[in-house]
This record gives sequence, structure tokens and C-alpha cells, in this order.
Amino acid sequence: MAKSAAGKWVSRVGASGGGKAYKKARPSNYYGALVLIVVLGLIATVFSRYEYQHPAAATPGTPPAIGTTWYAALSIEACGKTLPFLNVDPNFKGGFTVQPENVIKISPVSAADAGNNATLSQFAAEFPGLLASSTELAVPTATGTQNAATTYKNGQTCPAGSKYAGKAGQISYAYWNSFGQKKPVITTNPSSIKFVQYLRVTMAFEPAGVTPMAPSQATVNAMFKAATVTTTTVPATTPTIAPVTVTTVKGTTTSTTTAPGTTTTAPKG
Repeated sequence: MAKSAAGKWVSRVGASGGGKAYKKARPSNYYGALVLIVVLGLIATVFSRYEYQHPAAATPGTPPAIGTTWYAALSIEACGKTLPFLNVDPNFKGGFTVQPENVIKISPVSAADAGNNATLSQFAAEFPGLLASSTELAVPTATGTQNAATTYKNGQTCPAGSKYAGKAGQISYAYWNSFGQKKPVITTNPSSIKFVQYLRVTMAFEPAGVTPMAPSQATVNAMFKAATVTTTTVPATTPTIAPVTVTTVKGTTTSTTTAPGTTTTAPKG
């Protein structure tokens, strides 16, 4: 059957790869798409860099908010031994302060330590000389300087005389979010541990398979005591002046104070 004029035109267009208008439009659309992809890629890169350098502020309403006061119990152990409590500095003004018995007071002062930013990693960053990461744990001296004797790194062996002498240790962090929780959650990332009220947490350097111990009962008791201390103000009372009783002698004039601001004069004779 003979082809129609329209059929022949369609065949010619198909064989040539499109009409003249299509050929002219194709390069501009193609290069335009490439430019758009490059621009979007640059925007994404710049935004990611900004997000990395400027951590997001705590979401409003996410506890602990600025002005909140929480308490947590802390323990630090290495090679089967609990280390001494961290030094207490009453002059420290950060969002995390260490109180006697290794009690941590969480009281955010800025977005950096409030809400989702109130983590164990942030606490370590604010405490002078304390270093806590997935590969190293450094416990400072009383003056806030690092001490080689209490600095631990993954793969380091426990010293002679310790419970696990000669065994290689690793950094880990165990935490209990509630008192009904029997087994701790163990992680190597301190940034993943967000403070909650009455959190119990242990920083540890122990051989693989050793479960860190929870903070001592003395620390837990001190934590509850710190949380329940209240200050009671006794209202001031107005002092009462008792009336004075005098005897009037005939022929004299006597003044008697009977109440504040009131004077009575006895007549002569």
C-alpha cells in the first residue's frame, strides 16, 4: 500500500533524529541541566560545611532547657578499679558542675549545653583537663592538668598489680537511664549519651567483655540529696515593745512610754 504524504514526512523526521527546531533546542537544554546540577551541588556543599561548623542550637522546649537543674551520678574506672572523684571547683560557672561524691549538676547556661547538646561528651569538653572520646580517656589531676598515669588509650595494657594486669583495654561508656534498668547500655561514643534526670553513667577503660560498674551508692545518695535540698526563708517579725509601768510620786512629773510613739505625762501635785 502506498504511503501517504504525512507518513513519508514522519519517516524522514524519524530518520534524521528530529526536526530542525528540536536539534537547536537539544544542546541548550542539555547544558542548562548540567549547569543546574553543578549549582545545586555547590549549594549543598556550602550548606553542609556551614552545618558542620555551626552546630544547630537546641530545639526550644527540648529538656534540659536553660534554667533547668538536673543531677546525675558519675563513676570512672580503669582495669577493675574505681578512680578517685573528680575535683570540685566551686568557682566554675559552666553548664555542668561537679559536686562532692562525683555528682554532676546539669544546669545549662547556653544552647551549647542545653537540650540535645547536653551530652556526656559536652560535659567532658567543659570540665578542665577531662578528655573523653571513643579512643581515649584522660582523667585530670586536682589542678585540671592531664596526668599520664590516668590517661588511657585503646589497646593499652593494664598495669602490673591491677585486676586485669597485662590485658589490653578499650574505652567504653555505660549508662543507666532509670533505676529499674538492670543492665547498662554500653557505647564507645560519649556524644550519644544525653543527660536525663538521675542518669547514672560510668566512664571506663576495661578489657573486652568486662561490664563497667554503676556509680556507688554513696554517689547516688549524694545525687538525691543535692536534688532535694531546699532553702526555707523565715519571715521577719515586728519587734514588740512591752509597756512600762511606773509609780507617780506626788509633786513630781514623770514621763512613761506605753507604746511606740506615745508619751503620757503625769500631772503635778
